[in-house]
Amino acid sequence: QIFNQHNAEAPSLEQAFHRMAQMEPNLDHDVSWFLLPSYWAKMVVALISFLCFANSYDGDFVFDDSEAIINNKDLRAETPLGDLWYHDFWGSKLSSNTSHKSYRPLTVLTFRMNYLFAGGFYPVGFHVINIILHCTISVLMVDVFSILLGGLQFSNKGRRLNLAPKSSLLAALLFAVHPVHTECVAGIVGRADLLCALFFLLSFLGYCKAFRENKEGHTFSVFWVLMSVVLGAIAMLCKEQGITILGLNAVFDALVINKINLLELIRKLLYKDKSLENAGLLRKGLLLRITLLMCGGASILYIRWRIMGTGPPAFTEVDNPASFADSLFVRAINYNYYYSLNAWLLLCPWWLCFDWSMGCIPLIKSVSDWRIIALAALWFCLIGLICQALCSEDSHKRRILTLGLGFLIIPFLPASNLFFRVGFVVAERVIYLPSIGYCILFTYGFSLLSKQAKKKKILAVAVLGILLINVMRCVLRSSQWRSEEQLFRSALSVCPLNAKVHYNVGKNLADKGNQSAAIKYYREAVRLNPKYVHAMNNLGNILKERNELHEAEELLSLAVQIQPDFAAAWMNLGIVQNSLRRFEEAEQSYWTAIKHRKKYPDCYYNLGRLYADLNRHIDALNAWRNATVLKPEHSLAWNNMIILLDNTGNLAQAEAVGREALELIPNDHSLMFSLANVLGKSQKYKESEALFLKAIKANPNAASYHGNLAVLYHRWGNLDLAKKHYEVSLKLDPMAPGTKENYNLLRRKLEQLQKKGG
Repeated sequence: QIFNQHNAEAPSLEQAFHRMAQMEPNLDHDVSWFLLPSYWAKMVVALISFLCFANSYDGDFVFDDSEAIINNKDLRAETPLGDLWYHDFWGSKLSSNTSHKSYRPLTVLTFRMNYLFAGGFYPVGFHVINIILHCTISVLMVDVFSILLGGLQFSNKGRRLNLAPKSSLLAALLFAVHPVHTECVAGIVGRADLLCALFFLLSFLGYCKAFRENKEGHTFSVFWVLMSVVLGAIAMLCKEQGITILGLNAVFDALVINKINLLELIRKLLYKDKSLENAGLLRKGLLLRITLLMCGGASILYIRWRIMGTGPPAFTEVDNPASFADSLFVRAINYNYYYSLNAWLLLCPWWLCFDWSMGCIPLIKSVSDWRIIALAALWFCLIGLICQALCSEDSHKRRILTLGLGFLIIPFLPASNLFFRVGFVVAERVIYLPSIGYCILFTYGFSLLSKQAKKKKILAVAVLGILLINVMRCVLRSSQWRSEEQLFRSALSVCPLNAKVHYNVGKNLADKGNQSAAIKYYREAVRLNPKYVHAMNNLGNILKERNELHEAEELLSLAVQIQPDFAAAWMNLGIVQNSLRRFEEAEQSYWTAIKHRKKYPDCYYNLGRLYADLNRHIDALNAWRNATVLKPEHSLAWNNMIILLDNTGNLAQAEAVGREALELIPNDHSLMFSLANVLGKSQKYKESEALFLKAIKANPNAASYHGNLAVLYHRWGNLDLAKKHYEVSLKLDPMAPGTKENYNLLRRKLEQLQKKGG
């Protein structure tokens, strides 16, 4: 509600505002809750939101953090800043067919700043920023809810009045402690949602600021309307949902600023009522503001479309199975079921999971499926709320319910599958913004119950209990997000049918060296999803290392049959075939892998090993050289080149390759060792000794390093040092090949010298 006052002799405008506010129903009048000054209310909200997620500050990089942060070249200083505007969230080119088209350059920029300021990939700084962002957003929610629940009014000094301090505090607390927000706060990748929400709210508050009367007496400021569009664009550059704030600003303008009765407006439009302008469309500059919002939104979307390219993102059936269903009925039923699950997560956020795809939610294929009840319940509630929002005679009720439904539904539209296919089934992070609408509806429902209840304090205690339970759930869920092991295992009880959950548990176990347990989970992942090629590939790798070659070959062959362009599986199949001494098939598999992934240094390395086994030395050297060209720090390829040249008597060439390798990887002790061997054979004893000692300093427990240095001293005639290093080598590895024989030769020689000296 906007009031203008031009009469200098009139009573205090602020008092007039309060009198006018009292004429309307006041939500706070019926709410039995704490009344705090605005500053203290914000402090309480900030403190509680901090307590909910503080224990995530020293968590690891988990789940999608690896791809979005650790493996994202856009975070590195060597990547030009300009590239961020042409790459997606994961660091791939937007023009690429494999890009997910998630365009969030400002979020990636904050990751890059974290990386540069910390001097590397240290997760603490990333987590701290996420916690601060959520606390800031929660504090802003006090102001946002005071407007949405109490209306928009300003004093004569231009200060916005909070007409619902108790209700806005309750709604902000509900938002701050909602457990469904844990993924956004404790998961670093969730920063996209946090930054989007921050600028989303700033855009809304900026739009509200447009209606503060200026010195010229104009009822709204074009500058602040345009500023809200700019802030909406920034929100979209953090995450795609941000664009929806422009639609919400238009809804707020129509309902709160112009007090339009939607049902009455629809009737006048249908009957072409000549008094349409009195419905509010042309009053107070609404048409101009809506035009500015629409033009701004269209321009933002057009620029986004041009940058993204014309092709939509490519997702697979396992990402979103309902969207691949042939039947329109099956798609519609399942989409609505997904909506009901999102609504349930807002109402009862107890069963939370990092991933809801891959069989976690089986498709509904028949109306006889009992889960249809969830759809009926959802639409029964929605239709009831919509009818009340449109048809209620209470304008205050109409406004709050419509705003609540608007903030619940409109930010969710990009994730609804209605306009384009999305790459997930249910994602907790996408309901960060829609939870605003839930908090409005919950608070309004609480006020209605308080109005009817005789013992209001009991009701207030019940709500306080809900808040405390949510706080404890946030703390527990944050601790689960601290490490991948806890996160993945927590999902087993929530989504036992999710193949990806079992895959991730298995991968985590395999990374820790527990191969036996990893095999169990990989097998379960393949059982749940017989087309899960990544699980087949990883299981095949473990079986290959355990020398169970025939089963490994079967799995990898099936993987490339299901996905013919799966380069990693082709390479691993080649390794297995090489171990089975089927060299021609192995070579063909390697070249197929390279065909599907042109820049594949590891595959060139393995191809070189195959050629070395076949004594095709030139081909082996060429393959390893290709590996080092594609990946200059590929230590194994450099080492194999040096060793092969050494073994074939090409000492000068081996020395040249070794020096080239050490220039690129100066601290690699294995390269120092290989080059030291070559220099020793070339009788460059002093330089060889220096490299051996440097390698031993870097890796003092390598028996072969001490043994070969002893051989060098033996040749050089420095027998005492030779004896010392032979003994160290044998102590580290009593079975070291050749070392014991060389040591015995040295002892006999020393004994002979002692006899001659005697």
